[in-house]
Amino acid sequence: MSRKVNRVKYHLDSKGIKELPYEDIAAILRAADDLIMSGGRNLLSKLLKGSKEKKIIELGLDKNPLYGFYSDISLEDILAKIDWIIENNYLAIEYDYRLPLLVFTEEGWTIEKDTYSTELLKGFDKMINSGANYFNMNYLKDKNRGLIFLLLDKIKLTNDKKYIPILESWKEIDYKKVQQKINQVINSISQNAT
Repeated sequence: MSRKVNRVKYHLDSKGIKELPYEDIAAILRAADDLIMSGGRNLLSKLLKGSKEKKIIELGLDKNPLYGFYSDISLEDILAKIDWIIENNYLAIEYDYRLPLLVFTEEGWTIEKDTYSTELLKGFDKMINSGANYFNMNYLKDKNRGLIFLLLDKIKLTNDKKYIPILESWKEIDYKKVQQKINQVINSISQNAT
C-alpha cells in the first residue's frame, strides 16, 4: 500500500492583468531559466525582485542576468506577472514528488532560446572586444542543443569573420554534432564574408 503524497498547493492570480509587454515576457522567461524543474513561482518572484534572501544567494540566483529586474515593484505584483505568464502558456507547473516546479512550455522555450542565444552572442562580442587570443568555451558544452544551433545560425547570419577564432576554440571542446555545425558556420562565413 502506497502513501498518499501531499502536494504543495498553489493558486494562480494574475490580478486582472490583460497583457504584458514582450520585454516583460522575455525577462521573466530568462529569469526562470535558472529555476526550471528546480524552483517555483515564489523563488522566481524573489529573484526578479532582487531579494538578498539567503536561499537566493546560496543558489547563485543573484548572478542571473535578470536579478532585480522588478526591484521597484512589490513581490505580490511580480507574482501576478508570473501567474499571467503561466496562465498564458509561456511557463507551466509540474510536480516533482510534492513540489510545484516551473517548466517551459514550447512557446516559452522558443522565446527563451532566442533571448538566451542573443545574450550568448553579445558575450562573444565582449570576448572579442577584450582582445583575448584564447577563448575558454567549456561553458557551452552541455547547453541545450536547440539553443546552441540557434546561436550558431545567428553567427552564420552575421557573415563576420571576427567570430572564427571563437568558433575554432569552441569546436575543440564540443560534441561531434556541434563540431559539424560549427564547421558549416565557419565555411559559410569564410566563403561569404565581405
